[in-house]
Amino acid sequence: MTSDAIFEEAPIRRVAIFGGTHGNELSGVFLVNYWQQEDHTEIQRPGLEVRPFLANPRAIEKCCRYVDCDLNRTFKDDNLGKPLEDNAPYEVERAQEINQIFGPKGSPDAYDLIFDLHNTTSNMGGTLILESSEDAFAIQMCRYIKNALAPDGCSVFLIEHPSLKYATTRSIAKHPVGVEVGPQPQGVLRADILEKMRKIIKHGLDFVQLFNSGKEFPPCTIEIYKITEKVDYPRNKNGEITAIVHPKLQDQDWQPLNPGDPMFVTFGGKTIPYDGEGTVYPAFVNEAAYYEKQQAFVKTVKVKLSAHGLRVC
Repeated sequence: MTSDAIFEEAPIRRVAIFGGTHGNELSGVFLVNYWQQEDHTEIQRPGLEVRPFLANPRAIEKCCRYVDCDLNRTFKDDNLGKPLEDNAPYEVERAQEINQIFGPKGSPDAYDLIFDLHNTTSNMGGTLILESSEDAFAIQMCRYIKNALAPDGCSVFLIEHPSLKYATTRSIAKHPVGVEVGPQPQGVLRADILEKMRKIIKHGLDFVQLFNSGKEFPPCTIEIYKITEKVDYPRNKNGEITAIVHPKLQDQDWQPLNPGDPMFVTFGGKTIPYDGEGTVYPAFVNEAAYYEKQQAFVKTVKVKLSAHGLRVC
């Protein structure tokens, strides 16, 4: 529940924008390249240091998701804190480098805010990814971005879950925010998807500028999608996929999936319905990168997320 209380927080001084955490998600790669080489002024705001950064240059060069392991899963404390072995995966080495530049993770010296730019092959539109239901600044910013983009939609996805949350590249910041925009094939650029991502970053930086300038943001409540479970494809005893996403579920990210609705279809044409107890809202439906993670989609539920009022101290 919100209250009438207004809490003070320190100004946001350092912001990073990561592109290429996955090297074949090209909107973020090309935007960061543009901001680094052509027009740094587009992302600058008074009194704010904004640093565009290519997170996984070797994967970008090869136009692949990663070289040795998923960079967006390597920011665990044991990876960041231990000495590197001679045969350490490239992404673990890179995680330590990024932590030194933008962290250390969990310390007062860490960057205030990191936007981490991603593309999905799923039909998710523009999506903001929150890591904590307690991050009032990020919640307030998501609300601002959603309102600024209206009537175009922008979903907010909360990945806070004791067993499903992973150690993201952006998690080294005090306020980590993922930006996921699709559908876009891997290794492909689409002008409409790139522009949607660009607008999200613009409005996010505008919010930071308003906050730093002293604008007061009253308590707010927003509707978000909270992850509850990962769903794998049906498989046989050898681990081989035996059914694929049903046409009536395909491209229906954030749409209700009710008990009895078609979920998968076997190669022989048999429909496998959703047999859960209540309505869920699938996301990352048939995401290409998640076949290796044995994930057909994630279940989410709609919840209201509240944040206290906010002003700079």
